[in-house]
Amino acid sequence: MVGLTVADVMTRDVVTVTPTMPFKQVAQVLAQHGISAVPVVEPGGRPMGVISEADLLMKVRAQTDRREPGTFALARTRRRFRKQEATTAADVMTPEVVTVGPEVSLPHASKRLLTGKLRRLFVVDDDGALVGVLARRDVMRVFTRSDDDLAAAVRHDVLRYSLWAAPEDATVTVSGGEVTLEGELDRRSEVEWAGRLAALVPGVVTVHNHLTCRYDDIAAARL
Repeated sequence: MVGLTVADVMTRDVVTVTPTMPFKQVAQVLAQHGISAVPVVEPGGRPMGVISEADLLMKVRAQTDRREPGTFALARTRRRFRKQEATTAADVMTPEVVTVGPEVSLPHASKRLLTGKLRRLFVVDDDGALVGVLARRDVMRVFTRSDDDLAAAVRHDVLRYSLWAAPEDATVTVSGGEVTLEGELDRRSEVEWAGRLAALVPGVVTVHNHLTCRYDDIAAARL
């Protein structure tokens, strides 16, 4: 299969807090570990909420704005007041947790981060238990892959595994993350797929496809 999955790049050693942890200890956990958010995990290992720095800042705001919401106040106003009065992790957490499975492809997970304007996705197994976290910085690490690693991935995942090309049919060189494909494949459709699939390999910056073909099956199909 071409490309990496969430499991390949996620952070497995996740810092967590319990729902009964006191507010001050939650703040200390964020500060000590240099993180901007922490999941709240129930005894069975399932994430039940997340606490961000923004959630904790509601307590600071409460020092100047401590008005209890009225009977007809909006739900978000009531949630904000609850956070202001929080004494435990369960009180201050945001209950919506965006999760992803470890087998999900990295491009798909990256799209979710971007379209949802999220900083992180929490990774859960089939039972819903927390097994990791995928942050934006984890995704960006793919661009630190060495040129040799990228070349090996293109040769194996694209040319050998996906297109069944013989080793002597095509050569792959990579410089600065830019992939150059040279050689001759059987069909024009294979040439086009080689370029497309190589571009999907995580860490590839661009693809220069100089492959040629022995038979133009695309043109023949139009006749």
